[in-house]
Parts: sequence; structure tokens; C-alpha cells
Amino acid sequence: MMNLANMMKQAQQVQKKLQEAQKDLENTELTAQAGNGAVTIVCNGHGKFKSIKLTKEAINSENPESVDDETVEMLEELITTAMKQATADAQKKMQDKMKGIVPAGINIPGLF
Repeated sequence: MMNLANMMKQAQQVQKKLQEAQKDLENTELTAQAGNGAVTIVCNGHGKFKSIKLTKEAINSENPESVDDETVEMLEELITTAMKQATADAQKKMQDKMKGIVPAGINIPGLF
């Protein structure tokens, strides 16, 4: 009986560590750039999209001076909105699909 109690205690410790790791990943920001910094993307440690930054050169490399700040901001907002919606839709679809596979009552951190 003691062996079962130890296994349960270890399982609880592992679950706690997994939850802490998930929280740490959620709060971690990762940045990637392309085009020599023309496009910068930020996501969290779960790969969830957070933001995009564009330079005027990314929009019009031939004549970046012709691009105004409002155009840059508008494009950043449009792309950010679309990316967040797409990732939210993908996450919901994954959760719905996993609910049919994972038995009720089993919580896998990061899955639901």
C-alpha cells in the first residue's frame, strides 16, 4: 500500500511541475525576425501569436518614405487580429478533437 501512496505523491509532484512549466511558457516571450528586421513576430512559449511589427521597408522596399505611420499601424493591427483569430480557432478545434479521445476527468496540462 505504501508503494501506491508514493506513486500518487510522485504523480502529484509531476502534475505540479507540469503546471508550473506551462505557466512559465505562457509568460515567456519569444521574438523572431525576417528580412533583416523588416518583420518582427512575438509569441509566447506555447507558440501563441502575440504581435507583429513591420518596418516601412517591409511594406515598400523601393520607397519606404512613401509609407506613413498610420498605414504601418493599420497593417500590424489587421495582421495581429487575423493571426490571433486563426490561432484561437486552431486551439478550439484541437481541444474539441482531443475531448473525443481523452477520457472525461483526465486533465493533461497544455492540452485543455
